[in-house]
Amino acid sequence: MTRAVPLLLVATACGGSPKPPPPEPPKPVEKKVTRIPIETNEDEPEDGVTFTKQKGTISKEKIDAGLAPHQQAMMECYTGKVGKRRFLGGEVRLMWELKVDGSIKSVKIDSNLGAWDIEKCLLDIAWSATFDKPTGADAEFDLPLNFAATRSTAVWDEDQALRAVGGQLSALDECPNGPKPKTPVKTAKPKKGKKPPPKKQPPMQAEPEEPARPEPRPPKNVTITMYIGPLGKTQSIGFSSPTSEVGPKWATCASKVAESWRLPDPRGQITKLAIRYKAD
Repeated sequence: MTRAVPLLLVATACGGSPKPPPPEPPKPVEKKVTRIPIETNEDEPEDGVTFTKQKGTISKEKIDAGLAPHQQAMMECYTGKVGKRRFLGGEVRLMWELKVDGSIKSVKIDSNLGAWDIEKCLLDIAWSATFDKPTGADAEFDLPLNFAATRSTAVWDEDQALRAVGGQLSALDECPNGPKPKTPVKTAKPKKGKKPPPKKQPPMQAEPEEPARPEPRPPKNVTITMYIGPLGKTQSIGFSSPTSEVGPKWATCASKVAESWRLPDPRGQITKLAIRYKAD
């Protein structure tokens, strides 16, 4: 008895019909991902990152409005004090730092003019100016000024200035460190059985005087600009620092010290020199 052969097997062996394509693989099921918000502490700095306080801004219009009433007085600081020192000339940069309420926090001066009486005059006017409030926070700005000399001078370079002044520069360390604190005055207690004398009434005053600005600490990174004349005598001297305030009490003392220095004779001409004191 002959067994029947399946039709599928016979068809494959004979190569009659093409092989059916394999079934497509099932498509992967897309999973929905739920994003979880991550809380971060913005106040905590990352490693190696430091945050600095943001500075405020003040518009040019506000600056011009505050300086406009003082422009003529600033020019008169030079024209009224230069006198016979026609060799005086240079660039001056006044630098204000304003508080957020518009009041002046500090005024610094960066100058190669070499005349403290003129530089102090400019500083006094700079302190008297009033400005509108800056935007955001404390703000800074500067004002460049240029004063042209009418007489030429020779100029000593840094090496020549160091050789001229030498170790005399250390004498400036003796200048005061600002005003000394006032010691309280002790009053004698009245003896028992005796009444204290009546206190005298102070005289009436129309208006209280405006308190003077406190003397700042001794400045650092100071540029001392000097003019030397015949026999090595100092003709004019100025002080400035772009990083710290120069107080009038310190500058007065420093002027007297510098005027006592023994300096080389420039031999018939006015010579200008600049030297650094307590450089940063």
